[in-house]
Amino acid sequence: MTKRIFITATNTDIGKTYASGLLLKELAAQGLKVGVFKPIETGVIDEPLDGKKLFDLALELNPSLNTLSLNDIVPYQFKLPAAPLVAKEDKLISLEYLSTKLHAIESLCDVVLIEGAGGLMVPVEEDLYMVDFISYFKTSVLLVVPSRLGSINDTLLSRYLLDSKNIKYTWAINYYEDKDTFHQVTAPFYKDNYLTLQDDIKEIANKL
Repeated sequence: MTKRIFITATNTDIGKTYASGLLLKELAAQGLKVGVFKPIETGVIDEPLDGKKLFDLALELNPSLNTLSLNDIVPYQFKLPAAPLVAKEDKLISLEYLSTKLHAIESLCDVVLIEGAGGLMVPVEEDLYMVDFISYFKTSVLLVVPSRLGSINDTLLSRYLLDSKNIKYTWAINYYEDKDTFHQVTAPFYKDNYLTLQDDIKEIANKL
């Protein structure tokens, strides 16, 4: 059975696509046939930039994906750079349709990375949020958090939500902002109980 890993973050522009790229390379290096799926991307003008970046890398690592198109990898694309609930206007986002697309990708892979849009509580429909994709697709979870000042609050809120829903997850810091002050300002709260994308991607992949 194909392994599914959902990549989420504390907010938008935190590093989900960067984390997915690192994981794709690490999992492929372990001999696995990798694939990617980005159910929804907003802010799309000519093409979904994040989805294309991931698909191009996955194709390089797993050429059998060449039977698929970018529209298979990113089924829902909207121009407005906003939450899917807003960007989609009157269009209905169907989980059943997404499942069909995911199954097609899985037939070519050992593991599929599913990249969410924004953070966990981004609204997709009136009664559907990005966090709901985790239970619906029955995935493992990587929560990406930033290294900047203020990230502790955001990290704890996201972890509290996952814990309250009894969702198991691995979390890791994208060590890219406030690097000069991170070890003095933020790291002491986490003590030694944290992983970073830059230094611990192999351990992260193994935990997932």
